[in-house]
Amino acid sequence: MFKKSTAFRHLIVVSVLSLFVFSCASKKDVVYFQDTQDYETMISDNSYSYKFKVDDLLSINVSTLDPEASIPFNLITPPQGQNGGIGQPQQIDYIVNKEGNIDFPVLGPVNILGLTPNETKELLKEKLKIYLKDPIINIRLRNFTVTILGEVNRPGTYEVNGEQITILEALGLASDLTIKGTRENVLVIRDFNGTKVSQRVDLTKKAMLNSPVYYLTQNDVIYVEPNRSAITASSLDNRATIAISIASVLITSSVILLSRN
Repeated sequence: MFKKSTAFRHLIVVSVLSLFVFSCASKKDVVYFQDTQDYETMISDNSYSYKFKVDDLLSINVSTLDPEASIPFNLITPPQGQNGGIGQPQQIDYIVNKEGNIDFPVLGPVNILGLTPNETKELLKEKLKIYLKDPIINIRLRNFTVTILGEVNRPGTYEVNGEQITILEALGLASDLTIKGTRENVLVIRDFNGTKVSQRVDLTKKAMLNSPVYYLTQNDVIYVEPNRSAITASSLDNRATIAISIASVLITSSVILLSRN
């Protein structure tokens, strides 16, 4: 009886120590920007302006002091309403084709692949100056999305309002990393017109502010890997499942043998 009691106590101690070891998480595993100092000014030399890619969807509006003069240079639907009534005309978006062109009214194909919005405005102004006086051009990217996968609280694809978003803001859309996410090795996959490029970033270091993927581009994919504790927990779960299965088979076999005897 004494030996059984001692063995039982040992088993409890080992179990408690195991829970303590596997439940402890180091501060270095979860804290962002660990190498920053109090009152430190962090200056980023990162400059960013998104550039148009194949399959981008753009809204482009041309206006002048003479509204009638700019009408031919805007893509709009006919003013059709319900039940044959007259409705409001709707702006039609432009899509960047495989050659990097948009089919612009009157001007025809205009190549904007790799251009920023400001560069595209200047290009269109130059082409329109023979038709219009002092045209005003507004451009908006309509399909700016980022996809966030892995160990985040809300994985998914998110629409971006505005012209830019940082990796930190994107992770904020996904409600941040889970406690099981690896902060030191976050993967960003970027598409350059059919060519996939990957870059890893360490969220625990301030150097990430100058990473080429600190500012995201349209259709970027962020993947957060599980950390060691998550992988260990998964492995333990699998081993526990196997052990229970083996124990179940052994118990069943023992019952059968005893019933035969």
